[in-house]
Amino acid sequence: MILADLLSQADDYKIKKGSIEIEISDLIYDSRKVQKNCVFFCVVGSRMDSHNFIKEAVEKGAVAVVIEREIEVLEEITVIYTKSSKQLLSYMSAAYFGYPARFLTTIAITGTKGKTTTAYMIKELLEASGKVTGIIGTIGAKYQDVVIETHNTTPESYEIQKIFREMVDAKVTHIVMEVSSQAYLTHRVAGMKFDYGIFTNLSPDHIGEGEHKDFAEYLDCKRQLFQNCNIGIVNQDDSHVEEILQDHTCKVYTFAVNQEADFMASDIVCCQKPGFIGVQFEVTGAYQMKLEVGCMGRFNVWNGLAALSVAALLGIEADVVKRVMYRIAVRGRVEPVHISDHFHLIIDYAHNAVSAESLLATMREYQPKRLVAVFGAGGNRSKLRRYDMGEISGKYADLSVLTADNPRFEKVEDIIADIEIGIKRTNGIYIKIPNRRDAIRYVIEHAQEGDLIALFGKGHEDYQEIEGVRYPFDERDVIAEIVAELGDKIL
Repeated sequence: MILADLLSQADDYKIKKGSIEIEISDLIYDSRKVQKNCVFFCVVGSRMDSHNFIKEAVEKGAVAVVIEREIEVLEEITVIYTKSSKQLLSYMSAAYFGYPARFLTTIAITGTKGKTTTAYMIKELLEASGKVTGIIGTIGAKYQDVVIETHNTTPESYEIQKIFREMVDAKVTHIVMEVSSQAYLTHRVAGMKFDYGIFTNLSPDHIGEGEHKDFAEYLDCKRQLFQNCNIGIVNQDDSHVEEILQDHTCKVYTFAVNQEADFMASDIVCCQKPGFIGVQFEVTGAYQMKLEVGCMGRFNVWNGLAALSVAALLGIEADVVKRVMYRIAVRGRVEPVHISDHFHLIIDYAHNAVSAESLLATMREYQPKRLVAVFGAGGNRSKLRRYDMGEISGKYADLSVLTADNPRFEKVEDIIADIEIGIKRTNGIYIKIPNRRDAIRYVIEHAQEGDLIALFGKGHEDYQEIEGVRYPFDERDVIAEIVAELGDKIL
């Protein structure tokens, strides 16, 4: 492509030297991946300044560089100055891949919690109504049978546009995407106008070194979505909703519990029966129905409202919504695994004290005969996290089974010993089974009528990291193997 064409939709740049009427092979922001005839984007990071690699990039064949600080480039190449290389990269990536978002219905979700669950709810609703749908978020990028590993909730702009292009070529029509505050802070979605923007909730998070300098910046990044979408769908119950909508440019719809909104829920009940555990509530607004959502916890009422708001605006029939939401299961997010009508087993990603307490407190609302917690803690991570997780489990669980998570370069027994320090601050009963597979087998084999069993810490992960090696370990597969082994011995 011609460099001038790639710059056609961008405006915050200056040509310092050279011509933009040159052919470009690719856009590169990692000096190790520079190739002949590419544009090399120089970025100033917390650990590295890639302006220092311009000479090396030219030697490898770069014909243009984008710089964001005033330096003299002696090499005979095209030099473009901009205040933000990442922002310019976003505009140019869209052009490079042929503006693929123009061929998609784009649905973006922002908020502190609930993004992943809401995204998967929407994806399932869209697919059930016949829409070919892709998703990008915490668990990676997926469309049809293709799975793409990503390293951020919202990938870099180049990766976003590349995935979009692949989806369009594969006949995907709708994309559901988690848009983090970091995505706006680092310009990963600069220049993008989403069809729908969803706000789940806001609480202080991701504030500190390497993230947001304060809550005000965090909030400002969240609100930018509603200055860059056509239709906004927001949680009217959240105390920050007015700040989120400050200076918005979109048409706004609201959802709420027990207050006036476009989509409302009332009469909430945490319910369980053989093969189902979740929440039930009455829906009013565009839909009038009793809805059962197969995800545990009252917070999933708001996630469910956000999802059905999109469904209503896209014209999805109420019977489709009811059918999909009843059987919904989001990988690694209070994900039920049905193996018996006598007890419930769930998998969750909770891997720190805050998320563990939220999970176990939620499970307590279902009044189990016994609440059983199976968990470990990550190796080469904070010991304080382990103490706190132990204390939380001792406080809420009737039985804690301490086991391995991702031990990395630590001994599992040492990690468990740290968890014990916390659990001993309580009167909680616990046992130690270092091998996670053995621990899972134990709780299944010894399950009692009315048990609610939580395997947490791994969630969507399908590996265990030990001594620098990732070994296959998907808890769903492990459970299936154990069920096959135990057969009629399971309650």
